[in-house]
Amino acid sequence: MTQEPLIFARGLVKKFGEFTAVDGIDLEVAPGEAFGFLGPNGAGKSSTMRMIGCVSSPTAGELRILGLDPDRDGPRIRARLGVCPQLDNLDPDLTVFENLTTYARYFGIPRSEGRRRAQELLEFVQLTEKASSRVDPLSGGMKRRLTIARAMVNEPDLVLLDEPTTGLDPQARHLLWDRLYRLKQRGVTLVLTTHYMDEAEQLCDRLVVMDKAKIVAEGSPRQLIEHYSTKEVAEFRFAPGIQETLDGQFEGLAERIERLPDRVLLYADDGEAVVASAHGRGLHPETVLVRRSTLEDVFLRLTGRSLIE
Repeated sequence: MTQEPLIFARGLVKKFGEFTAVDGIDLEVAPGEAFGFLGPNGAGKSSTMRMIGCVSSPTAGELRILGLDPDRDGPRIRARLGVCPQLDNLDPDLTVFENLTTYARYFGIPRSEGRRRAQELLEFVQLTEKASSRVDPLSGGMKRRLTIARAMVNEPDLVLLDEPTTGLDPQARHLLWDRLYRLKQRGVTLVLTTHYMDEAEQLCDRLVVMDKAKIVAEGSPRQLIEHYSTKEVAEFRFAPGIQETLDGQFEGLAERIERLPDRVLLYADDGEAVVASAHGRGLHPETVLVRRSTLEDVFLRLTGRSLIE
């Protein structure tokens, strides 16, 4: 990195009593980068984000945000952050426009400047026609866009987004992705957590996968897929009771084979060749799907398929 990172952590630890939520992680986020945290529930993502947001102090290790010490310079850092929480916390008693102008006052922004920024941001998130509306009648997608607009009122150097599109329908998600991509084009640094693998692939220049309080992988989406998976995956589904009779018949067909209760996944660079070889061995699944490998394949390989409550 040629510029000083906006986020720098070495050996970062967060404990709650005897429980270790974050266990000695290292990371750097460069100016203008879109950086993501992936991981199952309880992996340490939220605890890390809270430390970055200066609302929770590290237990150990080194952490610098915007070149400053969060413990000593918390107010200065927070003044330069934009935060989009997982749950919308907009003021239902104010209009859409007032939610932005009132929030601007918390940063000491003059009223006239606050109104100018509010108008500009509502246009950016395509909510100009809703400026005089109350919050409650807005759709979920509109509320998320308004929350992101509010996070931009203070013209932050760094925007933290916690599950920005959770609960939204596909149309609203894609519109929000477009707005976030445009923010990135403006040079805004984005740090986000998400459970949507396609969202991480769409938005993130680089990301880390966390599991059990540690970082288990880091890189661009393409780098992670190339390192931990194959170009393609062939999914075979068999009639009930058939898969259990096929022991040994998949050997050598692919670089990696994963047998699930409902299907068999064969990882290879040429999925169609795998299908042809399987048919040559007399294997006749009910359905076959050949697809490209995704971050979800990487995520499940690194963190497992067991449900974590």
